[in-house]
Amino acid sequence: MLMGDIDFNIDRIWELVQVYGLKLIMAVVTLIVGLAIIKFLVNTFRNTMIKRNVDASLTPFLTSMLKALLQVALVITVATMIGIEMTSFIAVLGAAGLAVGLALQGSLQNFAGGVLILLLRPFKVGDYIVANGTGGSVREIQIFHTVLKTPDNVTIYMPNGPLANTEITNYSVEAQRRVDFVFGIGYGDDIDKARRIINEVIDADARFLSEPARQVVVSELADSSVNFTVRVWANASDYWGLKFDTTEKIKKEFDRQGINIPFPQRDVHIYQHTVPANGNGTSQEKPTVG
Repeated sequence: MLMGDIDFNIDRIWELVQVYGLKLIMAVVTLIVGLAIIKFLVNTFRNTMIKRNVDASLTPFLTSMLKALLQVALVITVATMIGIEMTSFIAVLGAAGLAVGLALQGSLQNFAGGVLILLLRPFKVGDYIVANGTGGSVREIQIFHTVLKTPDNVTIYMPNGPLANTEITNYSVEAQRRVDFVFGIGYGDDIDKARRIINEVIDADARFLSEPARQVVVSELADSSVNFTVRVWANASDYWGLKFDTTEKIKKEFDRQGINIPFPQRDVHIYQHTVPANGNGTSQEKPTVG
């Protein structure tokens, strides 16, 4: 009786191998070849978009979308080859999709945010933006994240969902920017002389633009200084270079021509008073700080 059961099981296994073995092998081969073809198609698609100068913001997003769609199609094809009925497979896939959708609401929100960013275009690849207190140059706009690179070479992945629904400051939209400075001089210094020095430093740097007109005005009589506010326009690409260079040049010229730049100071006065006589009948002087 036992031998008969073993023979029956072996025959049954052999039948299953004959029926499904070839299908399984073909499905595995199709999966391997399909993944290789998808990789080739995605790379070709990316390179074609780059050669045709398609907006750099669209390229990574569309490439990721194409890859995901092709992979889903490949999985459905392999499942069909194994013998899974499409009606059952689609039903299971739909139920799984609903469950996954509920579990991944944040990811779906990020996907929708990525679509909004590409449609509304508050920024593009290469722009310098600040959002949620984080700043950096946009390197890629992916399906779920936007990749930023900070000036100190740190990579930041910002979710597209919150990014599409927050305030974004884009410093790269306009070709020109206003460079603002505040310089303080002492109350005893010559205001006209300080203004002349500031104008001479600005005139000597060709990166500053003549239009719109500059402003060099006394803006505040502060506690210990007379403050100049200086507003000059320049190309956006020159902003930080001018900010740093001009601050240094003004300081050196003020020093060279005898204009003082006040800084916080504290005066300490030392007084001496007589301490009452001690037991020996002698008095002592004790210094105090006031």
